[in-house]
Amino acid sequence: MSYAHLGFELSDAIARITINRPAQLNALDLPAMEELLDIANRCSTDPGLRAVLLTGAGDRAFCAGGDVAAFAAAGETGLPLLLQRMTGALHLAVSRFAWMRAPVIAAVNGVAAGAGLSLVAAADLVVAADSARFTSAYTRIGLTPDGSSTWFLSRIIGPRRAMELHLTDRVLTAEEALAWGLVNRVVPAAGLAAEAERLVAQLTAGPTRAFGGVKKLIQTGLTDTLESQMERESRFIVDMAGSDDGREGIGAFAAKRRPRFTGT
Repeated sequence: MSYAHLGFELSDAIARITINRPAQLNALDLPAMEELLDIANRCSTDPGLRAVLLTGAGDRAFCAGGDVAAFAAAGETGLPLLLQRMTGALHLAVSRFAWMRAPVIAAVNGVAAGAGLSLVAAADLVVAADSARFTSAYTRIGLTPDGSSTWFLSRIIGPRRAMELHLTDRVLTAEEALAWGLVNRVVPAAGLAAEAERLVAQLTAGPTRAFGGVKKLIQTGLTDTLESQMERESRFIVDMAGSDDGREGIGAFAAKRRPRFTGT
C-alpha cells in the first residue's frame, strides 16, 4: 500500500517509514498523521515484524512538528476541531508504536521540533546526525505540547530539563541531546543511514518477543510500585523462558554457540 505523505516499505521483517514532506520540513498535517496511524496499526498487528525505522525525507528535517500553515488556514472556528482530529490520530499512532513488540528506531536527519521532538522521545532507540537539532517550539506559537512529549521527555531527561525545553524553546544540538540522554548515539550526517540500518539489522536478528517484554516492563516500571513491578518481571521472565527464543537462547548459551532467534 502506498501513501501520499509518508513513505512506507515493508521487507525482511523491517518496516521503514519516511515522513515525506520535505518542502514543509516534513511537518505533519492531518492527512499525514492519519497515514501514520494507519501505518502504526499495520505494524502493531503484524506478527512477523521485527523492527521499525522512522526518518524524514531530505537532509534538513526529521519532522518540524505539526503543519502550522494548516493551523492558520483552519481559522479560529475550525482550528479546535482540526487539532482534536490531529492529536487523536497522532496519539493513537504513538501508543501503537510504544506498546508493540518490535522496537522503533528513529534516525534523526535534521530538525526535530514540536511533534517531531515527541516522535523522537517516543522511539525506543534514537540515532542522530551530527547536524540534527531538537526543540519543543510549542510555546513559541502559544500552544502546549502534544504527541506524548510531556510523558516521555520527563522520564527520559527529567522534569526539570523537560520544563526548560518547553518553557524556553531552547534548541539542543545533537551532542547536547546525547549528553542529556535524548538520543543514543550521534554520527556524521553522511553515515546516518548506514548506522541506523546496522542497528536495525542487529535488532531484527534478536528475540523480538523479549524486546516487546522489555518495552512493556520499562513503561510500567516508571509508574508502578517496586513490588508490583518485580511481580510483573517474574511473570514475564517465566513466560519468555517457555518461548521459542527463550529456549533457543538458553540452549545456545549452554552449547557455546550463537543463538538463532526467530522472534517467537
